[in-house]
Formats: sequence, C-alpha cells, structure tokens
Amino acid sequence: MTAPTKADRQTLKLGEVLDEIGVSRAAFYRMRARGQAPRHLKLPNGQIRIRRADLDAWFESCEVREAC
Repeated sequence: MTAPTKADRQTLKLGEVLDEIGVSRAAFYRMRARGQAPRHLKLPNGQIRIRRADLDAWFESCEVREAC
C-alpha cells in the first residue's frame, strides 16, 4: 500500500466543485439525495468538502462506454 499523495488529500469546497462540474447548488443537493453525487465529507460546521480523488473517481464513473 502506498502513502496518499498530496493530490489525494486535497479537498475542494462545494463552490469549487459546482463550478467544475457545472451544476447549481440545488442540483447538487438533489444528486446527493438520490445518492448520485461524488463522495463527500460533511464538516462539524455543516460545510461540505470533496476530496479531489473522489471527484476524479466520480467523473470516471460517469463515463459512457458506447458499443461501436
């Protein structure tokens, strides 16, 4: 097992993630309620953070592989 890299430990604020994935806050919370949002952390103060590695994994899971 390798030690996590700095990129693996990087966390993004919700606003940064919303800008990157191009959805509104309301759409994100709907995705979250349906279990379709990226894995995230909820801090004791209620703020949401998303690890860069989790966001990248979520993007990969959204990839559509079409048959040729």
